[in-house]
Amino acid sequence: MSAAMDTESTYSGYSHYSGHSKKAHRQGRDRHKSPRSKDGSRSEKSVTIQTPPAEPLLGNDASRAEEGQDDNWGETTTAITGTSEHSISQEDIARISKDLEDSVGLDCKRYLGLTVAAVLGLLVFLTPIAFILLPQILWRDDLEPCGTVCEGLFISVAFKLLILLIGTWALFFRQPKADLPRVFVFRALLLVLIFLFVFSYWLFYGVRILDSKDTNYQGIVQYAVSLVDALLFIHYLAIVLLELRQLHPVFTVKVVRSTDGESRYYSLGHLSIQRAALVVLENYYRDFTVYNPALLTASKSRAAKHMAGLKVYNVDGPGNNAAGQSRAMIAAAARRRDSSHNELYYEEADHERRVKKRRARLVVAVEEAFTHIKRLQAEEQQKAPGEMMDPREAAQAIFPSMARALQKYLRTTRQQQYHSMESILQHLSFCITNNMTPKAFLERYLNPGPTLQYDRDRWFSKQWTLVSEEAVTSGLQDGVVFVLKCLDFSLVVNVKKIPFIKLSEEFIDPKSHKFVLRLQSETSV
Repeated sequence: MSAAMDTESTYSGYSHYSGHSKKAHRQGRDRHKSPRSKDGSRSEKSVTIQTPPAEPLLGNDASRAEEGQDDNWGETTTAITGTSEHSISQEDIARISKDLEDSVGLDCKRYLGLTVAAVLGLLVFLTPIAFILLPQILWRDDLEPCGTVCEGLFISVAFKLLILLIGTWALFFRQPKADLPRVFVFRALLLVLIFLFVFSYWLFYGVRILDSKDTNYQGIVQYAVSLVDALLFIHYLAIVLLELRQLHPVFTVKVVRSTDGESRYYSLGHLSIQRAALVVLENYYRDFTVYNPALLTASKSRAAKHMAGLKVYNVDGPGNNAAGQSRAMIAAAARRRDSSHNELYYEEADHERRVKKRRARLVVAVEEAFTHIKRLQAEEQQKAPGEMMDPREAAQAIFPSMARALQKYLRTTRQQQYHSMESILQHLSFCITNNMTPKAFLERYLNPGPTLQYDRDRWFSKQWTLVSEEAVTSGLQDGVVFVLKCLDFSLVVNVKKIPFIKLSEEFIDPKSHKFVLRLQSETSV
């Protein structure tokens, strides 16, 4: 529409000022055509996509009604026209399609491993039953009578298989938490061991019992019982290798976020590098504050401002060489660097002052709003039950009184991109429902919380890349360093072994604590 208005203004100007030369008209026409040609070339290279609106934390149906909302929810809504800064090129589309194909491959690999484990487990549980039933089906008349002994063995096999089934379900059949780059070595070894064990039992059963048609049915049942006992011992070995071995702390890892330097320490046991990386990521989402790239732009803008403030004027004319200019630039930069710490000090002090001031305004506004809520609750207790206001309506009623103060505080602390208006209303209604204090309501906004506190669409990284010089299936060792990379930052993990501690005992004689107090008979007056 703007292009059409420009064209109409061009035509009207041309009819009014018909005395201009053709050259001026051609220049004006080229000038009005240049933006359209620029947009046309842009549309051929990329596809422009609008910035997605802020979504609430809980993601219910009420959030879809707020899709037109932007971050300026505390002020009058204004319409902004222009080209979005987010675009996807053909290369990005190809990369996204490749990532989808890789994810499909990972899903196939995961389901293949689960299928193999399920088939092997089914074979393990059916094998003892088959050992007992096959003689009854094939040569029942030739079997020797077993009696009470076999019946007791049947009960033993049944309960042992039930215990083994429950233990296998609890240990192996779990919802996977992540897709690891390599197989879990101990689990693969256990599967191979179980397969070889069952195969050897079937081989012996086929050669010594099926071929010869052994008539000693009690010995056949005891053979099946021995198989179940051995499977229970293998299950115990799996518990030791998969669960108990990693509980004893052996290493201390330091996790540092590469962008802001935030760090945490964790104690780990005997784990492979890939499983240690998984434990680090699980603790990262719980312990680290949410990554906020807006906090990192202050230092960059300060450095750019310092460099932009340097100007060199050539007063001797264009004939002077550039050596003098470079020396002047270096000297000015040195003087600027000497005074930069003062600017940084006063800038941080001013920022802290503004944060404290807006925090105080926010606290006062929220306390007044909650006082108004208490007054409304006291008034509605006198009304009929059908006329009482629900927590959602109460939150919408008091939110405008605190919206501007909250928005200014979030902008000052650069947290506005993590809190939408709908999420704040939901949190406010939650606090009203549970009769929480203003301090409990403000806890989410005054202190940056852990990563899991916020909407997963804003922080969740679907894929992490593990970078390690050692093989990811090898165990942790002293001095090992590996990196976990995502799109915006990386986590650097340094492994240190807990040192061997030697304690010595020192015996203290109980008589050494005794002393004698001697009082003089004569005292001074």
